[in-house]
Amino acid sequence: MDLKSFEVEQAGRLDKVLTDVLGESRNQVEQLIKEGLVSVNGINILKTGKKLSIGDKVEYRFKEIVPKEAAVIDFDVEIIYEDDVMLVVNKPSGLVVHPAPSVKEATLVDWLVHKGISLSTMSGEERHGIVHRIDKDTTGALVIAKTNEAHQKLSEQLQDKSMGRYYLALIDYPLKDSGIVEKPIGRNPNNRLKMDVVQNGKDAKSAFHKLTESPKQIELIAVKLFTGRTHQIRVHLENLGRHILGDALYGFKSKKDTIKRVYLHAYKLYMYHPTTGKKMEFVAPLFPDMQEYINQEFEKGEVHEKINPDLIDGYFTTITNRM
Repeated sequence: MDLKSFEVEQAGRLDKVLTDVLGESRNQVEQLIKEGLVSVNGINILKTGKKLSIGDKVEYRFKEIVPKEAAVIDFDVEIIYEDDVMLVVNKPSGLVVHPAPSVKEATLVDWLVHKGISLSTMSGEERHGIVHRIDKDTTGALVIAKTNEAHQKLSEQLQDKSMGRYYLALIDYPLKDSGIVEKPIGRNPNNRLKMDVVQNGKDAKSAFHKLTESPKQIELIAVKLFTGRTHQIRVHLENLGRHILGDALYGFKSKKDTIKRVYLHAYKLYMYHPTTGKKMEFVAPLFPDMQEYINQEFEKGEVHEKINPDLIDGYFTTITNRM
């Protein structure tokens, strides 16, 4: 592990001094300390509020990435873009983004490590490189940070909303109108697997835009999130009495069980390059099963026109201006 050090030039709390020196967020620095990766004058420190004096020697390191021996990588993931500091992938359905105690199968992080891709270490041992995530059953664009510096810059963009994604979803009945849902989300008190609109939940805001309807009244919609709560799109749609095709957890009922997964896709990612500051946009192609379903149920020319990535931004400008 690469051990780095510096001498304290201004007295203060360990977490504050280390945050200023590293240029990282306070939460990430606190995690380094709590994981035993920081020492002061040769003594390992686990207390974030440790008082430092001028001249104290602080040593710190980031954890090395160690692949899980048990992880069997029998799949591949499409890389949409890659450079020295970041990459964008098109995550398939059924793939968990990062390891957790309840996750037994290989994850996206395991695949990245297996491929030998350099990853940031700021999010902790289990979440190397992961700046943001999407649900296991959701597909689409996901950005990965290769360096801690890139990770920090990308995380800041998530906070100030200069990074975001537009989603495409197929729902079981048309919305009454395009518009915004702003209702708090928290854990469902009766089902711990689900989230729900609850009085004391976290603020959540979603915008929905009607794209086109099929003869069977299936509707293709575009979605923009202003917050990033767990299952947010699915919960806000359920609150409207609508469900994403394949989403049995939130109430979709398939008569013939022909839809095997949730038809929700992170279609377009927009952001600024963490090093150059250049505005960038990435489009994640739909996976064959969702694309084939759309081809069967909708008029191809109309769908192609509606999901034009150059137009999708404008849909939500119209919605926001109207509210």
